[in-house]
Amino acid sequence: MTQNKSKRKDTSTAIPMTASSLQEAHGTIPYGMTNDYMFRAVLQANNKVLRGLVCSLLHLPESAIKSVQITNPIILGEAVQSKEFRLDINIVLNDHTLINLEMQVANKLNWQKRSVIYLCRSFDSLSHGQDYMDAKSAIHIGFLDYTLFDDCPEFYAAYKLMNIRNHHIYSDSIALNVVDLSRIDLATEEDKQYNIHHWAALFKATTWEEIRMLASKDEYLDEASNTIFQMSSDEQIRKQCRDREEYYQDMRNYERVLSERDLTIATYEKRIEDCDSIISGYEKELVNRDSAISNYEKELENRDSAISNYEKELENRDSAISNYEKELENRDSAISNYEKELENRDSAISSYEKELQNRDSAISNYEKELENRDSAISSYEKELEKLREEIESLKR
Repeated sequence: MTQNKSKRKDTSTAIPMTASSLQEAHGTIPYGMTNDYMFRAVLQANNKVLRGLVCSLLHLPESAIKSVQITNPIILGEAVQSKEFRLDINIVLNDHTLINLEMQVANKLNWQKRSVIYLCRSFDSLSHGQDYMDAKSAIHIGFLDYTLFDDCPEFYAAYKLMNIRNHHIYSDSIALNVVDLSRIDLATEEDKQYNIHHWAALFKATTWEEIRMLASKDEYLDEASNTIFQMSSDEQIRKQCRDREEYYQDMRNYERVLSERDLTIATYEKRIEDCDSIISGYEKELVNRDSAISNYEKELENRDSAISNYEKELENRDSAISNYEKELENRDSAISNYEKELENRDSAISSYEKELQNRDSAISNYEKELENRDSAISSYEKELEKLREEIESLKR
């Protein structure tokens, strides 16, 4: 920001004003009345200009004004110590009405509350012990170079305390007026009757040609135009105006940076919102998957139960097979005994051959039965092997 300041060129001092009067001046004016220091300088330097402006704004004849006194004068041309110093003008009209005039060209988005606070401060002027009836009326008049309410634009608006149902005025003690310098086109016939639109045009004028044209409208505008020329001829006044322009330029730069940062923040917030939406989707998917896993776990429990039943069935079958094997061993033992008995009875072979043939046939049947049993045992063993493999698979 400091670098920007050093590069600024002060056209008001680089090209000194060579004209000796308003009639000789031409081209762009150094600083217009929207510069709050020039606004203050002109109205403080010339009480007639101030009286004329107040008459127009309050719809008063000049004869109604006995006195207009600025209560917060500054030393014109002297440096303002703080860039944020308020240059609004506090006035006492006819010793009984407090008026606050303020020029505001930068929209800081706080005018509604700010103007109300200033108005209340002006009205709250009683000293300790004074009667409430001694309170002076207070009027705050703001000159804005932007539209305060976009949905309800108005050139010159006046606000008072009133009943919202029947519009009965509660009190004339306080009033808040706003002049929208950007909407002179909305001036009413009443505004034009009191030349308020001409004052606004004078404040917005950027060339000496415009100033001279407006100066011809009435004596107060002529007085104001010549005072603008006098103030513009003063190098110290121009310097203070330049400082105010630099201050507001810095403010605009800061506001632009803040706006860019707000945009960046909004972009990040949108990205965060999108990420939150994606995360929400993932969380829902995780919930669905957790549900699926829960179902799988229940299915595994059911299968484990089935496997347990199969294992018990296999144990029962193994027990049966063991019993069959024992029975076969007993049978084998019996056969062995029979063979010994046959050996002992070799001498009776011929007589028992027919009997042995019958016994051999029986033995053949037993052998077939044994083969069937062996086949069954082999099938059981294969089935057991498959079950063991399934169990190992499930354990993995």
